[in-house]
Order: sequence, then C-alpha cells, then structure tokens
Amino acid sequence: MSRVIHVVSVSLGSSRRDVDARIRLLGREVRIERRGTNGDVQSAARMVAELDGTVDAIGLGGIDLFLSWRGRRYDFRDARRIAAGATRTPVVCGAGLKETLERRAVALLENSVGWQGRRVLMTSATDRAGMAEALVTHGANLRYGDLAFGLGIPTLIRSARAQDVIARTLGPIVTQLPIAWIYDTGSKQDKGDTTTERYARFYAWADVIAGDWHFIRRYAPADLAGKTILTNTTTRDDVAFLARRGAARLVTTTPRFDGRSLSTNLLEAAFIGIRGRLLEHADYEDVLDELDYAPTEAPLGARAASA
Repeated sequence: MSRVIHVVSVSLGSSRRDVDARIRLLGREVRIERRGTNGDVQSAARMVAELDGTVDAIGLGGIDLFLSWRGRRYDFRDARRIAAGATRTPVVCGAGLKETLERRAVALLENSVGWQGRRVLMTSATDRAGMAEALVTHGANLRYGDLAFGLGIPTLIRSARAQDVIARTLGPIVTQLPIAWIYDTGSKQDKGDTTTERYARFYAWADVIAGDWHFIRRYAPADLAGKTILTNTTTRDDVAFLARRGAARLVTTTPRFDGRSLSTNLLEAAFIGIRGRLLEHADYEDVLDELDYAPTEAPLGARAASA
C-alpha cells in the first residue's frame, strides 16, 4: 500500500475556513490541510518553518509568491518572508497551476457561456493573467478591476493595453507593500452577509463576475440577479451567500470536495506531492488531462441558500 501524501496550505486567511480531509487524487490518497493564521505574517512564517521537512509540499494561501505579467515577475515581499523558512519542502502559491488551469477553464466554458461579446468584470487580472488573456482571446468584453478592487481607486480599466501599462508600472510597487493593505486577510474574510454598493454599477454592467473570490464577495452588492460567477475557492457558506443575492450560476475552476472547491495553492501542492518534484507547464497539462479536468458548477437556488 502506498503511503498517504500530506500537503498543507498555510494561509493568511481566516482560520474559520480551515479544512483537514483525505481525498483520492490521481490514484493516490492525499491528506489536504488548510491552516489559517488570521492575517499574521510572522505566524505563517513560523508555521512554514515548522512544517519544513515533515510534509510533501506546502501551499501559500491568501498571498501569491509573485505576480507574473507579460514575461515580467514581481515578488511579494511578505510572501518571500513566509516561504524563507522552508529549505527542504517545496513551497508553492498555485501560480503554476493557475496559469494552466484557468486558461483551460475559459476554453471549456465556451459552449455554455459563449464568451464572444460577453461583458466580464474581472476583479483583478494581475494575479490571474492566464484567465484574463484567455477571456480576451475568446472575445469577451473585458473590464479590469485591478485599480478598484486592489487599490480602492473607483475606476475600471477598459483595454488590455491600458491594463498592461498599469500592471508594469504598479507591479514593482504593490508587491512591496504589506499584503493586508491590498487584500483581505484574517478576520476581514469573516464579514458575514454584509453589503456594499460602492461598486454596484460595475457589477450591474457585467454578465460575468470573474476573479478572486474574496474580492468578489467583499464588494458584492445586494443584487446579483442573473450573474455568472467564475472564481476559485468557495465553501458551502459562500454558495449560500450567492444564492441569497440571486446569482444564477457559480463556476469554480478547481474541483469540489465535500462541498468546497480546493484552492489552487493546495491543489498544486497535492500534485507536486504526488509527482515527487516541482512541475513545469507541460506537467500541469498532463495532470489535467489525466484528471479529465473540467470546471465545476455549484447549484444555486433555494437548496443552496438553506445549506
């Protein structure tokens, strides 16, 4: 009998979203853990150091190791501090898998969504360059929310050229800031069923809201009637949240287990643990082929709202 693969996601997010479960993946039994540190960067760094050499791979949640945009890479200062404690165990943030998986998800949704001319609000493209580029390639009418959702500047970027200039200009600056300044960590992720109308007009314009779940939820208006949500990690509570607001459809780019979709950093760590090495782009393509990958749709409506 083969041993159980053990991977842990060390997250700056709320510990309320923690999980410890066993799943079957690529023919192997994998123990997947998520451990939230409630926004504490130093605690996350200590945890990574303690896990080093004791697990097969470590994922970083609530922060990326870097942003990659059009061939340029910008490292997050806080993420490098956290990851520095691991000298034996690979540490990943999901970026390698996300680049492959999200491009494929957009392509596979072509028949059911029909991207040509579809109005898509992407909350942040610099952390999901693959998804953004795929949406443009498939003809979506894309507006970029990087300034609004990441920096609080209430405007949308309307062209790929303008987004490119802003990403190249701000990438080296933003990645040196404390992550809590630009992204919800810790208890900020536990806001409950709050409502803000600050960017309601942006949501109202769009047919599809795409991007990071915490950005989507943080600014979600009361009325999401008819909207398709294309995002990453969601729990049963998140599904119910969308159902109460009238969203028509939730599509997650990662598979769902026990009512929640796995984070890309945790899934990437699992793949690395199973293969026993760091993976390249072609490896991720092979893994997704082996899984017969497809994005996952979660039911919305009365049943989800009462879950």
